[in-house]
Amino acid sequence: MKGMVFTSFMDMIQESYGFDMVDALIDESNLPSKGAYTSVGTYPHTEMVTLLKLLSEKTKVPIPELLLTYGKYLFKNLISSYPQMSDRYKSSKELFKALDGVIHVEVRKLYPDAELPKFRYTELEDGTIQMHYSSIRHLEDLAEGLLKGALKHFGETADMTRANRKDSVIFTISYK
Repeated sequence: MKGMVFTSFMDMIQESYGFDMVDALIDESNLPSKGAYTSVGTYPHTEMVTLLKLLSEKTKVPIPELLLTYGKYLFKNLISSYPQMSDRYKSSKELFKALDGVIHVEVRKLYPDAELPKFRYTELEDGTIQMHYSSIRHLEDLAEGLLKGALKHFGETADMTRANRKDSVIFTISYK
């Protein structure tokens, strides 16, 4: 996983729980990287799993809830780091439609070794959209948080449902 995902996660933990929590997680998790993340580095996703498990134990917040919250936080960081996304896309639908075919293509140019999730966009006749998500890491809760973060960023309201499939998840987003 790209280091930016880790540095943002640690920032969220510090903002939500304080520096002492970050310090405790790093001390107690026995990570190969020792928690020394840089935004441009690449780290095993197992370190994120270790951190999530320990954070969940310490806070009593279930891992899916932590990932959902983190997804929203991460979207806010991504959009502030890449303001051209706000300039180029005027709605979540525009952004979601461009996710795999445009945005992830650009990410691959910057980070050729990135193992990105796959998103496939489908728009139904009534304007409802479906985001088909698949990833070897199965971070569906994080993906849901990112989608919800985008809705919030664009000031949109929608109902979102989630259908789990064997190797993917379909998020159905019905705009209000």
